[in-house]
Amino acid sequence: MPKARILIVDDEDKIRELLRLYLEDRGFDTVEACDGKNALREMGRGGIDVIILDLMMPNMDGWEVCREIRSTSRVPIIILTARGGEMDRVLGLDLGADDYVVKPFSLREMVARVNALLRRTAPGLEGQVLRFSGLVIDPFARTVHLRDHDIHLTPKEFDLLYYLACSPGHIFSRDKIMETIWEYDYLGESRAVDTCVNRLREKLRVPGYDFSCCVVTERGIGYKLEAPRED
Repeated sequence: MPKARILIVDDEDKIRELLRLYLEDRGFDTVEACDGKNALREMGRGGIDVIILDLMMPNMDGWEVCREIRSTSRVPIIILTARGGEMDRVLGLDLGADDYVVKPFSLREMVARVNALLRRTAPGLEGQVLRFSGLVIDPFARTVHLRDHDIHLTPKEFDLLYYLACSPGHIFSRDKIMETIWEYDYLGESRAVDTCVNRLREKLRVPGYDFSCCVVTERGIGYKLEAPRED
């Protein structure tokens, strides 16, 4: 089985080396980039499974890199930064990042997060294709079609939609969604769930059809998908 390939993007040589050695010791292949432009160049070569992306870099910062990557790719992105403020985390998620790690960080935790993303983006071995009015969710190909439109979701957005869609009408608390989709405590915040839901709703609107209203907020509780299944 081929090794997962991790792109490490950071302008600090010591951090890149530390991550490279630790990840390779645990069976990953790694590629390094010291700035945003080199990161985009490596992405253009293909074969990247997860990106660990520093925010504060010269010339092209991580936010811009994330925006560029998300315009063409759904590869999982873990933002790595010394900036731990809530607005910085929310901005990273709004741009399509899948996770957020604040420096200084635990190498074991980083590997756990990489593995969690790889599990989530692996081809589905279980489950079934789910069909609703105009919406088709395929867990095997990890694709979503809404009417005649391909809906491009990040790994977390896809996982959230499929999770809700497996039990239409059932209300899931933010904590339960966090535990299931993120698989660990996301800095103790449920805001990540709200941000992911908002991004998902935006993408479920296409010309002439709006499925976003089916992702329903239950105030003070959580979220549910309110739509009849088509068997």
